[in-house]
Amino acid sequence: MGNVAILIPLMALLIPIVAIVMTNWAKVRNRQLDIMERGGFDLGQEAEAKIAKLEARVAVLERIATDKRLTLADEINQLKG
Repeated sequence: MGNVAILIPLMALLIPIVAIVMTNWAKVRNRQLDIMERGGFDLGQEAEAKIAKLEARVAVLERIATDKRLTLADEINQLKG
């Protein structure tokens, strides 16, 4: 009977805490979904330039990785320089 007496006040405290946490979590999740629907966020010109540069580098690396020519070593050396 002593264990049950401890559980009743514990449950009385946990129920509102869980309700508050879940409410806040739902609000955050709704904000995330709203941001995703609007297309994310605006990066800035500097970030967009970096992304474009990285995409170009990845394209070159993909081409080199799939290229079977003998000049592969030469192209890799050009990228290092």
